[in-house]
Amino acid sequence: MPILIVAIGVLILLFLIMKVKLNTFVSLVVVSFLVAIGLGMELNKIVLSIEAGIGGQLGHLALVFGLGAMLGKLVSDAGGGYRIAITLINTCGRKRIQFAVVVSSFIIGIALFFEVGLVLLIPIIYAIAKELKVPFLYLGIPMAAALNVTHGFLPPHPAPTAISLAYEANIGQVLLLGIIIGIPTTIVAGPLFNKFAMKVFPNAYKRSGNLTALGPRKEFKLGDTPGFGISVLTSLFPVIFMAIATVMSLLFREESKIKEMVEFIGMPGTAMLISLLLAIYTMGYARKIPMADIGDSLSKSIAQIAMMLLIIGGGGAFKQVLVDGGVGDYVASLFQDTNLSPLLVAWMIAALLRLCLGSATVAALTTAGLVAPLMVASTVNPALIVLATGAGSVIFCHVNDAGFWMVKEYFGLSMKETFQTWSLLTTVLSVTGLACVLLLGMFL
Repeated sequence: MPILIVAIGVLILLFLIMKVKLNTFVSLVVVSFLVAIGLGMELNKIVLSIEAGIGGQLGHLALVFGLGAMLGKLVSDAGGGYRIAITLINTCGRKRIQFAVVVSSFIIGIALFFEVGLVLLIPIIYAIAKELKVPFLYLGIPMAAALNVTHGFLPPHPAPTAISLAYEANIGQVLLLGIIIGIPTTIVAGPLFNKFAMKVFPNAYKRSGNLTALGPRKEFKLGDTPGFGISVLTSLFPVIFMAIATVMSLLFREESKIKEMVEFIGMPGTAMLISLLLAIYTMGYARKIPMADIGDSLSKSIAQIAMMLLIIGGGGAFKQVLVDGGVGDYVASLFQDTNLSPLLVAWMIAALLRLCLGSATVAALTTAGLVAPLMVASTVNPALIVLATGAGSVIFCHVNDAGFWMVKEYFGLSMKETFQTWSLLTTVLSVTGLACVLLLGMFL
């Protein structure tokens, strides 16, 4: 059975990383080869599949991830992150800082991919946690939960947008209902789950974050840092560009040169590049920082994420051999003759595919192709099926997903602690999302 082979592959991967202490990237590549052979793939196609997986993963992430790391480094080195942190603390107070982080992350997450939002917010979250002397994970968990909710439920993220088209759902309605469902889901998977995890897994909350990924810590005097307004504006340039492009796409259906130009500027790669150039000016040149020092900050930011990029690429290789090995087709065959509600079927298929394939986007898109025929005789609101699919696609994030490794590395967690916190959080998020969809379905 393909699922059994996947399970054995995951166990081997955990053994290599946790017991043998083999490099994570090397472990991922080794297991990718073993699982591909176990799935019966043609030997001369295994290497091509692994190369395609690494290339596809990094092709999507490398540009945005690299530019985002540079942007975050410039804002951090100039003291912009420190200024934002101090202002939020003074405005919201210690008791309400977690709420402020959740709201900010949810708003930012609507426009940004999960990975981009993580790269931009991590330095700011770290600065706040350090200043308040609270565990890094205390603020990191709610932030990551909010980003993951928007990633799974809300257009313009790739999966919700694409499956809205596949189900012929109104994208505006998906966005509205997604926000209605996303708010309680974020509260449960963020602050409420945080209280539970702090009591049950206290060791994870003793971690101070991966300082090599975040860069060396600097001490700042508030008077020497950029203003709050310019610091926030510089950090949110990508959000602003992408949000404008999203609104333009939703409001203006007819194609035009202006719309095409705005959408081009709002593409993640373009938005991040323009934002970085602006940051070089606002956080560097305008503050009379020599261009040589700015260049040094940019170089260090890439050096710090080099191994993380390889690990993410390795996760992509693992995912690709599972896709090419026919795991997705096998899961689809399990639900050919079912009489369950389309909402439950969509969630279950997406959840199984997510567990086997890793990528939430791939799981959601594959599910849409399988569930769409079931909707012909169904009276269920298509927007709800989009959201049920999204909920299933984010369940139990583990070793075959890039997000797992990003959270592990950035938060400085062990494998066990990442499963205890992040993997469990995404499961809570998925189940809560499904419950909200079913509850909303009673009124629509």
